[in-house]
Amino acid sequence: MEHAVLGAGAIGGLVGTAVASLGEGVTVLVRPERLPGYPANLSVERPSGAIAITAPAKVAATLTNPVDVLWIATKTYQLKTALQAVQSLPRYVVPLLNGVDHVEFLRVHFGTHFGPHFGNDRVLPATIAVEAERIAPGRFVQRSPFVNLNLPASGEQVLGAIVARLRDLEFTCRFIQNEQTLLWSKLCFLGPFALVTSASGMNKGEIYADAEWKRKLMSAMAEACAVAKASGAEVDAAQVQAIFDGLPSGIRSSMQKDLASSRRLELDAIGGPIARGGERYGIDVSTTAALIAVIRAKATE
Repeated sequence: MEHAVLGAGAIGGLVGTAVASLGEGVTVLVRPERLPGYPANLSVERPSGAIAITAPAKVAATLTNPVDVLWIATKTYQLKTALQAVQSLPRYVVPLLNGVDHVEFLRVHFGTHFGPHFGNDRVLPATIAVEAERIAPGRFVQRSPFVNLNLPASGEQVLGAIVARLRDLEFTCRFIQNEQTLLWSKLCFLGPFALVTSASGMNKGEIYADAEWKRKLMSAMAEACAVAKASGAEVDAAQVQAIFDGLPSGIRSSMQKDLASSRRLELDAIGGPIARGGERYGIDVSTTAALIAVIRAKATE
C-alpha cells in the first residue's frame, strides 16, 4: 500500500521508518523549507537487542496523490495548520496524537471536505506508547524498550497484514473493539505520568523513591481512570499501575522534555480531557488540576 506520514517528528519518524522497512511506499510530509537536503533514507536507532531500522522514503511538502493510509503524528496544537498540506483524499486516516479530542475534530474536518461517511468510517484512531526522539532530519532514536501500538478493531481488515509484520519488528500491537477504551487506556497512563514528571522534574525512578510524588502519581491515575470509566471506557487502575511499575527507572515524558527545553506543551490535550471530564461528570480531579497549575506556572517562568 501507499502511506503518507504527517508529522515527521519522533513518533511519525518511527512509524514511517518501520512501515517503509516492510516494503510499503511511504511519503514523509515536511515543511517546504526542510525539503532541500532531507535524506532519502530514514533510520531509527533502537535499544540494545532490538532490530535497527533503515528504509527509503519519499519526501514532499504537500500530499497531492491519493494514498491508502495517512498516519498523523503531529503535536495536537500543530494539527489544524498541518492538515493544509493534505490536498488529496486518503483512503484511511490513522491519527496517533495524544489525548482524545482530536478524533472528533478530524472526523468533522474530513467529513466536511470529503463527505460525512468518510469522517465517521475512515478515521481510525490509534495510540502509541514509546519514548522516542528525532535527532536529525530523517534520523530517529527509540529509547524505551517497548513500542505499544493500539488500533481500533474496525481497522483490522485494512491494517491487519501490516500490524502482523510490525510485530516482527518487536512492536506490541493490539486491535481494540471499544474506541473509548482504546483512547483512554493510553491517557490514563500518559496523563498522570506526563503531569507528574513535568511538575516534579523527576524521572520515573526518582518519583517512585519520593513518597509524596509517588502518591500524586497514583492519585492522578485514579482520577484519570474514574473519568475514563464515566466516558464509557473499560480501564483497570491496577493494570495501569503495573505499567508504571514496569517502566525503566530513567524514563521521562515528552512533555517534561518539552518543558525543560522551553517548547510549547501539549498540556491541554493531555491534561485537559481529565480536568474537563471531572467537571462534566462531577468527579474529584483536584490532583490533576493542581499538577496542571504547577506546569502552567513553570512554563511561564
